[in-house]
Amino acid sequence: MLSVSFFFLALLFLILKKVYIIEFFLMNLNSLNIEFVILFDWMSLMFMSFVLFISSMVIFYSEEYMGEDLFKNRFILLVVMFVFSMMMLIISPNLISILLGWDGLGLVSYCLVIYYQNIKSFNAGMLTALSNRIGDVALLISIAWMLNFGSWNFIFYLEIMKLDFIMEVISGFVILAAMTKSAQIPFSSWLPAAMAAPTPVSSLVHSSTLVTAGVYLLIRFNFAFSNVMLVILVFISSLTMFMSGLGANFEFDLKKIIALSTLSQLGLMMSILALGNYDLAFFHLLIHALFKALLFMCVGNIIHNLNNCQDIRYMGGLVNHLPLTCCYFLICNLSLCGLPFLSGFYSKDLVIEIMSLSYVNIYIYIIYFISIGLTVSYSFRLIYYVLTGHFNYFSIHSIQEEGSIMLKGMSGLISFAVFSGSLFSWLLFSIPYFICLTFLMKMLTLFIIFCGIWLGYETSKYKISYVLLSLKNLTIVTFLGSMWNMPFISTLGVNFYPIILGKFYLRVFDLGWFEYYGGLNLFNLSKKLTLMQHLSLNHLKIYLLMMLFWLMLLMFI
Repeated sequence: MLSVSFFFLALLFLILKKVYIIEFFLMNLNSLNIEFVILFDWMSLMFMSFVLFISSMVIFYSEEYMGEDLFKNRFILLVVMFVFSMMMLIISPNLISILLGWDGLGLVSYCLVIYYQNIKSFNAGMLTALSNRIGDVALLISIAWMLNFGSWNFIFYLEIMKLDFIMEVISGFVILAAMTKSAQIPFSSWLPAAMAAPTPVSSLVHSSTLVTAGVYLLIRFNFAFSNVMLVILVFISSLTMFMSGLGANFEFDLKKIIALSTLSQLGLMMSILALGNYDLAFFHLLIHALFKALLFMCVGNIIHNLNNCQDIRYMGGLVNHLPLTCCYFLICNLSLCGLPFLSGFYSKDLVIEIMSLSYVNIYIYIIYFISIGLTVSYSFRLIYYVLTGHFNYFSIHSIQEEGSIMLKGMSGLISFAVFSGSLFSWLLFSIPYFICLTFLMKMLTLFIIFCGIWLGYETSKYKISYVLLSLKNLTIVTFLGSMWNMPFISTLGVNFYPIILGKFYLRVFDLGWFEYYGGLNLFNLSKKLTLMQHLSLNHLKIYLLMMLFWLMLLMFI
């Protein structure tokens, strides 16, 4: 109900071109007014509507997915807290209240990533939390710098930010914060690691909440960035797009492939934003949220029905066993590829054509089209592995029936995954984009898509054998498949020497001289010195001696 009401309010605000800024006066401290500020415009209302709609479907879906969990209520409350933090971030034109929502997202995401209590989850949660802390610190520094302006309501200062050096510094820190939250290079390694969370959480996190928070912040700040910052941002985001597309083609973990595809789409949003089209970035963000949430739900259903197996090499021919789930899965994958007339096509094709019209160099142009080809390649590789061929799991009887509650939760999103692209392109862009390209440039996107389909088919034919090409080129395959060694750099690269130092201190101090002259030696000394220690040993002769001593004492008295 909230989602629908916000949606119609957003349309009203869009038509009337209204913006409401509501200030709640909290208290007065000398000359300082402490207020809570809320911003309502069509963008914040539309995004809130989408977040609420997707989270309602995810919570409904969780009823069955987390059905056997003892602490299901705790899980649902965590998800609700997560959504509330996102709401705080969406409606804030103020850096302080943005930090509240931003930190709330970081904290609750840590709790959700470590929800399954095991070593892998703990490591992933810590990597997620610490990567996001860099962004939190960048936001705190920008809050401190904004003290010069007498207010933290950045929305009033966006136009003068380009002219002022201080504001350039602030917007630089904001870009850094957005890069950590949206997992751009070099902070990318936490995003696939966060797959340790339950699948409903992944569905919510990777579609409309945590990772899109950075993109949304940049959309809000988009007027404030200088040309140098935008060039750096478009370079980094295009590299991220390319890197994650390559990595997904070598990955065998079902959830990690979808996570890397999210990373690729985030790079696409960031790069088109850096090219100056913030409204297009927002449009792709909304459309991507719908089909990516459903894609994760389908993946969750497959994993749930295969007794928590995530390796795509064990799957195959699932279209015979889970027909409706696989149908939804196929539609979402084709939408992700940008197949004509599905929702993803309307946003993605528009983004690519605007990029082709923009004043960019050949590097950006080539890397964009290669990244699109890679997206299609890993999507079709996934389709060939999961849906077609023979069933490779240990036992055909291990497949359970499709759960009715999970299917209802997924069915709420499927119509949007098909029709939302055309619908929102008519609603959001009242004046359509005029795109004038040559026939070859217009057809290049379709040509790249077909090349990607062929490449995906070729890579899906790899079987484990002694003449495997990836074994012959193991170094380069490992490098490309592990996100250009980024997880090793961000974990082992940071904590390798501190761990060795800790081991040295443990051996020398805690198990060495400190132990000898500390607790252990004191204990041995006190054991020798005390008489009461001997009394507590419960020897029979000690009892007899005590009894004799007691009798002698009585006689003396």
